[in-house]
Amino acid sequence: MKQRFGIEPRIEHYACVVDLLGCAGMEERAYEIIQQMPIRPSISVWGALLGACKMHGKTELGRIAAEKLFQLDPQDTGNHVLLSNMPSSAGRWAEATDVNKEMKNVGIKKGPGRSWIIWENVVHVFHAKDTKHEMNIEIQSLLAKLKGQLQAAGYMPDTQCALYDLEEEEKESEVFQHSEKLALAFGLIRIPPGVPIRIMKNLRICVDCHRAFKFISGIVGREIIVRDNSRFHHFKNYECSCKDYW
Repeated sequence: MKQRFGIEPRIEHYACVVDLLGCAGMEERAYEIIQQMPIRPSISVWGALLGACKMHGKTELGRIAAEKLFQLDPQDTGNHVLLSNMPSSAGRWAEATDVNKEMKNVGIKKGPGRSWIIWENVVHVFHAKDTKHEMNIEIQSLLAKLKGQLQAAGYMPDTQCALYDLEEEEKESEVFQHSEKLALAFGLIRIPPGVPIRIMKNLRICVDCHRAFKFISGIVGREIIVRDNSRFHHFKNYECSCKDYW
């Protein structure tokens, strides 16, 4: 940029390079570039590295990125959640518990995950393991049917997304009651075929729900659009527009 085009690299350029290297699984190289930056790394730079470490299971480097983010924006709960999810995904529950304790010690509260879907001018909100919706019986019945179809298509639940140290069978049940799956089941019941199902979520969509939504989009032949706190995910014909990186 500098030599060929006379453009001085700015912070947003460094963030893009870190994100690109992270997409390629080259987190260590991205960290080297951050260390060599002539300007102070910003939230976007460290955030790109933390997101990449989360996707590829680089817990130790992820903790370094997270600690830098805590210094820049100590009240951002999303960074703490990402950090706590990395060791729990690897089965290191004690480490994940320690991160949650650190959050409480500095006065940060992790808000509950929720998903919502709007139909006929009414907002339908769902939380994990929610049974309060008036269509709960129909939703659970459809989820049970979808679970069988998913398994027949080759889907296996990613039990690393379970929030607690549970037995494997309990973990499978846990991940199938995530808020976005409940919202999707409601959408499949109420929204006519041919109309895209649009779901919003206040946190990042989890790996298991992302994988399940790709399968479901192909099985039922529906377009599913999820707006989480990271980006839009457009599911269609067993694929997602994010190419499995978010």
